[in-house]
Amino acid sequence: MVFMKKKAVCLISGGIDSCVSAYLAKNENYSIYALTINYGQQHKKEIISAKKIAQLIGVEEHIILNIDFNKFGGSSLTDKSVDLEINRSLNDIGKNIPSTYVPARNTVFLSIALAYAEAIDAEEIFIGVTSTDFSGYPDCRPEYIQAYQKMAKLATKKGIQGKSIKINAPLLYKSKAEIIKMGLNLKVPFDKTWSCYKGSKKACGRCDSCLLRLKGFKESRANDPIEYDYFPDWYEN
Repeated sequence: MVFMKKKAVCLISGGIDSCVSAYLAKNENYSIYALTINYGQQHKKEIISAKKIAQLIGVEEHIILNIDFNKFGGSSLTDKSVDLEINRSLNDIGKNIPSTYVPARNTVFLSIALAYAEAIDAEEIFIGVTSTDFSGYPDCRPEYIQAYQKMAKLATKKGIQGKSIKINAPLLYKSKAEIIKMGLNLKVPFDKTWSCYKGSKKACGRCDSCLLRLKGFKESRANDPIEYDYFPDWYEN
């Protein structure tokens, strides 16, 4: 009798959280089907990182889908006319919804992942959202994941047949430092990840994503292996 490994769709963006989430799926012995969305962001460095991560994981398949959110605008990640917040206090990050919020992005991503998962008869979708040490996005909250799980059960053939596809957000309640420590234990290649909202040769060290990443590495007492153009005073002290 041939043993068939369970299948999981992993949303891989190229950043720390999605990378650790995918490695957790690998550690749970899933056959991994990677999904990356090229959504019209102003640089493609995270797409390059996603390709490297998927290759290192040894995924069964890696689909990179183009959906141009830039046609809508409304986010500094896709619209050059919208200013990107930089040099913010760590205490201010997460207090409001920043310009980097891409309208309904996770809902679109999860819907595509759900279609992919049902098509290949996958049991789970892994997504690296976290509601701790995050930028305040409404589609990263626990109640959002719970609501989407309910919808996924109602909206799919598998769900109606009692085989609902699980939306697995293993990092939902983890801090960035905890996520980094988990990644180190799993031998996650953090040097291949990209978190910066800008696409320069080095990470800027000033955007919210860089600041949260640096905070996580500082608190986990680990060295961030990527290069930065700038380090905030609190990181070096």
